[in-house]
Amino acid sequence: MKNISLTIDDKKISCTEGKTLLWVALENGIYIPNLCAIREKTDPSASCRLCFVELEGERDPVIACTEPVREGMVVNTRGKNALRLARTSAELILASHPVDCGHCLKNRSCELQKIAKHLGIKLKPKRFRRLERNLPIDESSPLFVYDPNKCVLCGKCVWVCQEKLRIGAIGFTRRGFKRMVSTFQDKPMAETMCNQCAECVKACPVGALVFKNREQSY
Repeated sequence: MKNISLTIDDKKISCTEGKTLLWVALENGIYIPNLCAIREKTDPSASCRLCFVELEGERDPVIACTEPVREGMVVNTRGKNALRLARTSAELILASHPVDCGHCLKNRSCELQKIAKHLGIKLKPKRFRRLERNLPIDESSPLFVYDPNKCVLCGKCVWVCQEKLRIGAIGFTRRGFKRMVSTFQDKPMAETMCNQCAECVKACPVGALVFKNREQSY
């Protein structure tokens, strides 16, 4: 593949053709909010709707995780319309996310905290009515805890378990607001084919999957 040149936030960048805009930006130290992006995944999920950017010559913002880079592309990650859309998406996610950072093991390493700070929004926005789910927490695993109430449905743990490792202990179930990551027949994690590799914990960007032992690294 040939090299191309583009501009992101006034920074001249060279990269190989065929990459998506999100990864080119991140590889060059330009942060674009994202939750569901997986580098190894061929087809981006594009489900979190956080990576909006503006392109010169385009009327509407686009999502960076599906946008292929092009020669001469001029990108603005901080455009007014892109930020408005990203903030709305983030606030919708936070409206159904229990925010208790002081007691969360992912505090200060949580992607939602980073996103909120980058977008200039509060972790408890008031624009949307709060809809918390009050689902039971699974502590059956000897290694980790799964709190579905904190899950942002990014799909990273599911992809790692099903596609990368071919284990299939967890997957998406139900629809709409009730959609969640769960095991077959909603059995406790310790009663499934889970081999306790904990790769799902390392993939989780928030506090939905955390190690019981704080000494273990993410």
